Amino acid sequence: MRRNSFPVVFLIALVLLAGWSADLRAQANPGMKKEEAPLRVALAGLVHGHAFGFFDQFQKRADLRVVGIAETDRQLAAQFEKKYGLAPSLFYSDLEEMLKATHPQAVLAYTNTYDHRRVVEICARYGVHVMMEKPLAVSLEDARAIEKAASAGKIQVLVNYETTWYRSNQAAYDLVHENAIGEVRKIVVHDGHYGPKEIGVGPEFLAWLTDPKLDGGGALFDFGCYGADLATWLMDGRRPDSVTAVTQQIKPDVYPRVDDEATIILTYPRAQAIVQASWNWPFDRKDMEVYGQKGYAITVKRDALRVRLPGQEEISAEAKPLEKRKEDSVWYLRAVLLGGMKPEGQSSLETNVIVTEILDAARQSAATGRTVSLAGTR
Repeated sequence: MRRNSFPVVFLIALVLLAGWSADLRAQANPGMKKEEAPLRVALAGLVHGHAFGFFDQFQKRADLRVVGIAETDRQLAAQFEKKYGLAPSLFYSDLEEMLKATHPQAVLAYTNTYDHRRVVEICARYGVHVMMEKPLAVSLEDARAIEKAASAGKIQVLVNYETTWYRSNQAAYDLVHENAIGEVRKIVVHDGHYGPKEIGVGPEFLAWLTDPKLDGGGALFDFGCYGADLATWLMDGRRPDSVTAVTQQIKPDVYPRVDDEATIILTYPRAQAIVQASWNWPFDRKDMEVYGQKGYAITVKRDALRVRLPGQEEISAEAKPLEKRKEDSVWYLRAVLLGGMKPEGQSSLETNVIVTEILDAARQSAATGRTVSLAGTR
């Protein structure tokens, strides 16, 4: 025990502790100098509830400028105009018309998931990069069409997950890739709350979240995508060998058309991932457990985690701050578009095509009651 104590403590300090914050915050991307002009972005759609979060968080950012908003629902557009003091001239009823008039550097998609393909295909024709809210698509067919359009238009397509900007997830990833807990054997991801209707999402958001065509499913796609994304990231972009899923309608009176409870099991040659997605939990949570050959890391909300390493008792620690370009979606978008950073991991198109493949297979598995094999397929 005594012989191992120094290296273990040193490793934990290196990977987790927040004392490194000053150094990390100094690692700003060269493409993010203060004197640069703001990144010109336009919004495609406002029906995704996260659009409110975007304006709440980023409207006053000096490094970002909203140059247009395409939304066909005039009542919804008026709601945003009034709430955030937006100029009427920002609003357009047609995405293509907006692109021609405003020439943004990037489009942020806040449409339903089904419309992501259409948004990317239009933006690709104009060479405009896209960042959309998770998940990438409602089907593997659409994901591959998005991939094809992005390649043809030479544009970046990024997917924004709240959990991408969690310090705790990055710390768990670092522990895996520093070999502190050994090769991954099991990943368990929990994502859910007590339901979109129960938490009071807007009517325009609820309408498509509970539509199997526009959302791809219910909790399976809404929350299952987080776990599929994290597992793919932790497994270094490897596709699982098989996907098995069970879905339920625990509240069919509330959600008659889609599942509200889902569990997905992914198998890899020497590991397994369990993704738990729910609209039935008494509290909201987004966390995960990563078990390796030698130890484990369990994330606790955004900024902390519990860790146990060989020969040691479990410790709790604050995760170190993320480097500036990975602190939030805007910093990341700037790093990719202005700083030349190659997209990778949770937000990358490559990862999210795999995520969509997992979700598509999970939907098929739940419908048929059979495991779907992905080994040897593409």
